[in-house]
Amino acid sequence: MSNFVFPPAEIPSAAVRGTDARYAVSRIFCVGRNYADHAREMGADPTREPPFYFTKPACALTPSGSTVPYPTETRNYHYEMELVLVLGAPVFRASPEAALAAIWGYAPGLDMTRRDLQAAAKAAGKPWDTAKGFDQSAILGEIVRVADVGLLQRGAITLAVNGVEKQRGDLADMIWNPAEIVANLSQLYHLQPGDLIYTGTPAGVGAVVPGDVLEGRIEGLGDIRLTVGPAA
Repeated sequence: MSNFVFPPAEIPSAAVRGTDARYAVSRIFCVGRNYADHAREMGADPTREPPFYFTKPACALTPSGSTVPYPTETRNYHYEMELVLVLGAPVFRASPEAALAAIWGYAPGLDMTRRDLQAAAKAAGKPWDTAKGFDQSAILGEIVRVADVGLLQRGAITLAVNGVEKQRGDLADMIWNPAEIVANLSQLYHLQPGDLIYTGTPAGVGAVVPGDVLEGRIEGLGDIRLTVGPAA
């Protein structure tokens, strides 16, 4: 047995619908600006250029139904409702067909963002880590296995804040579809079971404040819920 200086942290994991088993999470990848309408609202050209990525630490994973504190060092805390891909097989330099076969499940997700810190980082040409990879910034709903739900090619993706709809799109509107995303990302990384991929958000992102309740849904998949608590 290894003699650790400090006890290792618990492995982050997520619930899987219909089973008591947990899905251990090792890495969280996120695709930027993968819906044309969201790219436009962020001031970008939605031309189908190669996708780009950022990451969140696995310890940022937070289950649906949680109340999270309003994060520090921001005055512009945003939601982004997303489909999350859950990998179930190793994949490296794969074709889209092989990449599709490696998708084991799906989940609804929220990519929470310190938008003011992101804007400042963009303007300075600096990384987005503090804007995207902070504590409790990767909200995840229940994982549903592909074997149970089938391949998701289309379906409404929505988010409401305090019962008022803010985002509505369709999975078919992605600039890069799930198979293409996994294939492209596999050119850069040896992807493995334990990897999650947040696939981008439709237009309508916006700020939330303490007390707000976020409720998202992906047609044919399920719901996600988050309450914003007082400032940390």
